[in-house]
Amino acid sequence: MDRKSLDRQLDTLSVFSELNTDPVFHAFRQCFYEDEQPETVYAVVNFAGALYHLAHTDNWTAYLKDLVLSQENVCTYFAARKLPLPEHIRTAAQHDLKLLSECAQLTAEQITEGENPDGLFVPAWNTEPCDLAALYEKRLSEIDKHGCGIFAKYRMFHMELSSSAKKGYVLKPAVCPDAVALSDLIGYTMQRQQVIDNTKALLSGKKAANILLYGDAGTGKSATVKAVANAYAQEGLRLVELSKNELHLLPKLLEELSDNPLKFILFIDDLSFQDNDDDFSALKAVLEGSISARAVNTVIYATSNRRHIVRETHSQREGDEIHRNDAMQETISLSERFGMKVYFEKPAKALYLEIVQGLAQQNGLDMDADALALEAERFALRKCGRSARAARQLVEQLCAAPKTENKE
Repeated sequence: MDRKSLDRQLDTLSVFSELNTDPVFHAFRQCFYEDEQPETVYAVVNFAGALYHLAHTDNWTAYLKDLVLSQENVCTYFAARKLPLPEHIRTAAQHDLKLLSECAQLTAEQITEGENPDGLFVPAWNTEPCDLAALYEKRLSEIDKHGCGIFAKYRMFHMELSSSAKKGYVLKPAVCPDAVALSDLIGYTMQRQQVIDNTKALLSGKKAANILLYGDAGTGKSATVKAVANAYAQEGLRLVELSKNELHLLPKLLEELSDNPLKFILFIDDLSFQDNDDDFSALKAVLEGSISARAVNTVIYATSNRRHIVRETHSQREGDEIHRNDAMQETISLSERFGMKVYFEKPAKALYLEIVQGLAQQNGLDMDADALALEAERFALRKCGRSARAARQLVEQLCAAPKTENKE
């Protein structure tokens, strides 16, 4: 197919027409706009530069394949809802994918048709055989594991307030998410297993519980949630982190995610409220009490150093017996709406030393066990107590310390 014919064919993209908004694909299309060979060569040079600098790759086939497989369009809309794809849309998609498969395998020499009258340098890129139609059909059949759009590219997100966005927020991907793994965590096996089992229930389509992970600071509550999210990302699990001042947007977020084929942990870290806090009522309504049914593909995992989340003062306990009871009931009402509560207590000496020794082994720290235990206890005293966080900080410091050589 000559350049002009291919250019006209690319104008007929319908299901995948949004590819034209991608800067690399746009640069690729520029290669077919010119009739004269020198201008075509310059367009090829510009395309190669876009592929190198914007996509950080020299593999054109892999780039276009990822672009096609992650695009959110009418096909993913039907697949996400497990609805049959209408016949005409299927035909249009097959046409697009066949054409894009041809594009994904084009080399610089093929585009310039082997002609370069001015002897200009023409950068090249890698290509490989590619059947996008087959790959795309498989991706749609596994959409509940891979997702589409931004959720196909990233596994962790945070909510960002935005006055310009229609819903009042945008979801921003964590480009460099915390890569903590379950194997990195030592101790608290029972607590961690409760979170894992509940998450597996979510992934299997069962109604999972919202979880409050509470207890002493530095015991690994947040790390547990992130490690679970990392462990099951390939099975269709994503994590969205919210801050306390974004809780009033929870209903809109739940509505947005309800039709998504993936499963989501809505993560609220270090949660606590002051008395008469408006965000308290917002979260309380979402957990239980709202007229809207909770989406079966989302759970809320919150961490807190307080069992009842709300900071309670002595003044709340003053007054007559009825008022004291009302204050107490209001204080505990939010935490009681979590279907599951998992307690992380400050580690005893044996567990603390187990964590220190385990982290030392993971980090390749070669140190006498007794000397390490003694150093761990000293460090805990300086940190005002034993904790998993203190153990990690100690090991990191010891690993970073300069090595000393024994001199005779």
